[in-house]
Amino acid sequence: MLGVIGWSGSGKTTLLEDLVGRLAAAGLRVNVVKHSHHDIVLEPSHKDSARMRAAGAAEVMIASPYRVAIMRELRGAPEPPLAELLARLAPADLTLVEGYKWEALPKLEVYRPEVGKPPIYPTDPHVVAVASTMARPDGLAAHLAWLALADRAAVLRWIMQFHRLPA
Repeated sequence: MLGVIGWSGSGKTTLLEDLVGRLAAAGLRVNVVKHSHHDIVLEPSHKDSARMRAAGAAEVMIASPYRVAIMRELRGAPEPPLAELLARLAPADLTLVEGYKWEALPKLEVYRPEVGKPPIYPTDPHVVAVASTMARPDGLAAHLAWLALADRAAVLRWIMQFHRLPA
C-alpha cells in the first residue's frame, strides 16, 4: 500500500491516473482508495439505487456485467477508518490511497512549489518519497527518495522497487 498525498492542485490525481494505467498495462492488479472532502453523488436522484438510499437503506449494492458499486449512507455516523475501507477491497498487487494525509502509512508526496503551499514531508515521518517539479533540496535526508514529477517512468520504477513488484 502506498499513500499519495499533496495539496489540492498539486497533480495527485493526474499522476495516479498515469501510474495506474502503467501498472495495469504491466499486468498488475491495482486498487485505489480516494478520499474526498465533498459529498459523493454517483447517480441521479431518480435512479433506483439513489431512491433506495433515500428511502433509508444503510447500503445499496448495484451490480451489472460490467461493474459493482457499494454505497453506504453514513447518516451522521463518523467516516469509516481507512483500515475498514481497505478490508472491503478485493485482493490486489498494490493499493494506492489518494489523500488520507493523517494516516500512518508509507506515502509519496506530490509537491509543486508553484501551488503556493508548504511541503508536507518535513513534518510527516511517513513520507518516503517526493515527486516534485523542483530539484532535490540540499541536506535532504538520504532515506527520502526525490523524484522528478515529470519523469513518470522513474516514479513508476521507484514504486515497483519500493513494493518489490515484478517488473
